[in-house]
Amino acid sequence: MNEVFSFAKQRSFFVIFLVCVLIVGLVAIYRLFLSKPTYVYVKVKVGQGLWWANTMRPNTWFVEAIKQAKEEVDLTGQPIAQIQRVRYYRWWGGGQYDTYVTVKLRVSKLGKTGKYNFKRATIGVGTPIDFEFPNVQFSGTIMQLSEKPIIEKYIEKTVYMTKKYAYLWEYDAIPAGDTYFDGKDTVFVLLEKQLNDTNEVMKPDNGGMVNLQQTEQRKYIIVKAKIKIREENGQLIFGEEQIITLGNGFYVVTPRFGYNEYVVARVE
Repeated sequence: MNEVFSFAKQRSFFVIFLVCVLIVGLVAIYRLFLSKPTYVYVKVKVGQGLWWANTMRPNTWFVEAIKQAKEEVDLTGQPIAQIQRVRYYRWWGGGQYDTYVTVKLRVSKLGKTGKYNFKRATIGVGTPIDFEFPNVQFSGTIMQLSEKPIIEKYIEKTVYMTKKYAYLWEYDAIPAGDTYFDGKDTVFVLLEKQLNDTNEVMKPDNGGMVNLQQTEQRKYIIVKAKIKIREENGQLIFGEEQIITLGNGFYVVTPRFGYNEYVVARVE
């Protein structure tokens, strides 16, 4: 026994290092094989929202890659992130999409603080999060975090949208029965469209006189559509973030037409 203590004293650095390695190994074995994993569910908007890392919305090819992603695994092959659903809505200003993913995460709970760690980073609503799936890597901002599966409850409403000063070709271009599928549900279905005359004249931006003979005739369009929305805290939300309010603008871009500069006139 004295020889053991003498050996340990002479090689104290080596012994301390060995003890540290043993402790780390035991902790790793406990976390990998003995401890019960903790799971949370998050809804993430793809694209970093912090001011120093503001990225573009994903393009079509990026969205297609995200739709194919399934699981992110750790070094032992165990899943740490599993995509449950992907929803995407084309941005009216270009060919990008507002993209949202709902993901099941394996996390570490930080004692009794109520906080969680994912890949050594504390997560919560508003924090950035990174994913590294085999076929695609992307970042996002957490919009919702829950210890239980996130259940999305949608209701159907009929919305009437109007647009003043529309060109005649706009009315003709609106396709009958137009729809939009967001990756999970058909959330927009065109029911009817109406065309009315308007006697109002738009003044030119330069403030000059209007020559009615040279002014292209404008029309008043009314669109009736069925939409799927969520009702939260007394608000009607379309496409995860667009609040439907009477008198406010409403837009949706389908594969065949872009409904832009329309105003919500009625919801029933």
